[in-house]
Amino acid sequence: MDAIIQGGIVIIGGGQAGGWAAKTLRDEGYQGTLSVISDEIHDFYERPPLSKAALTQDTLALSRLFSEADTDALNLQWFRPVRATRIDSNQKQIQLSDGRQLAFDKLLIATGGRPRYLSKAWQIHPQVFALRSWDDAQQLRTALLSAQKIAIIGGGWIGLEVAASARKMGLDVTIFERQSRLCERSVPQNVSDALAQRHRQAGVHVITDCGDIYLDETTSALNIGCQKQPTQSFDLAVMGIGVELNLELAAQAGLTLTQGIVVNGHGQTSHADIYAAGDVACHPTLSLCLQSWAYAQNQAIATAKAMLNSQSEKFNEPAWLWSDQYQDNIQILGIPTGQALQHIQRHTSTSEIHFSLNEINELVQMVAFNDARAIKLGKRWIQNNRRLDPSELADPAFSLMSLK
Repeated sequence: MDAIIQGGIVIIGGGQAGGWAAKTLRDEGYQGTLSVISDEIHDFYERPPLSKAALTQDTLALSRLFSEADTDALNLQWFRPVRATRIDSNQKQIQLSDGRQLAFDKLLIATGGRPRYLSKAWQIHPQVFALRSWDDAQQLRTALLSAQKIAIIGGGWIGLEVAASARKMGLDVTIFERQSRLCERSVPQNVSDALAQRHRQAGVHVITDCGDIYLDETTSALNIGCQKQPTQSFDLAVMGIGVELNLELAAQAGLTLTQGIVVNGHGQTSHADIYAAGDVACHPTLSLCLQSWAYAQNQAIATAKAMLNSQSEKFNEPAWLWSDQYQDNIQILGIPTGQALQHIQRHTSTSEIHFSLNEINELVQMVAFNDARAIKLGKRWIQNNRRLDPSELADPAFSLMSLK
């Protein structure tokens, strides 16, 4: 039997959360062994470009999180491309898919998620693509270059970004969304309407409330239909109906789970020496899992600091994500809740802002098209429980900056 490898602090996951955790541990002075287990061969990289520049640009290098020199300077003990198959939380050991065993002093689980499919038939169809990794993006770009007509299954943020990229490439694009509107779970009706308008103006066929989406399994061709639309032939389809979180390891290790791994403000799980970060970690105050660039980075940084110093500042940032589609930078602050009683719109010549307020006029959610400064203000309003005047928010002549 091979000797057990001493891993020191071990990070399972080579994505953005794992990368920022590793860098923060070194920046905060940790000099011991730092191990990273990843099922990809690549160094840490940014995922937002996967649905944008990685699809539309002719030549694009890996969208590195850190430069090659900075990554090398972290002095990591890499285990790649392998998977962690089991965590023995009592013995503090990890079984790897290649048979090796790794001992840890402290462990960070940052295993992210995998694409969700409508069925196995969709998953195995050679013309159906998902977009989760750098390799996925390269394969999809190659397929898009020889396609003319594509289907996007799901009208969420990833689907809309791919649709915008495909239109930029001159392709005929149809979006199939089973819900009654785009991004229904994350934004109010008026924002969904604004998104649909932009895509339709760009020439995208947007089908909402389409019911079940059918894949004709009697032919090798890609024929797709729904209750609102007869079956059509497409060159390829992109699956964009969300992710399934990779929680199997955490469950097997006996950690407390809800939607994801339950963590406190320090990213600590129900096991004192095991932490979680990124997609799989339930937000410590919102009690839900966020798939966002900002959460993956900032919550991982806070967690890494806490792994070294239990007195470090707890993570308690509001939900925030962004999306680039066509000429618009769209930023979403906060999450929709039953508290939102008023929806207010503010239009200027260059921007569009949607506010959702609760019964005492506190900001619950804010969606800004091309107005990053307003989002920064909104973060202060949420943190300070500021009460706002709906008439001022709606008036484009009123300076929001006066509400600092």
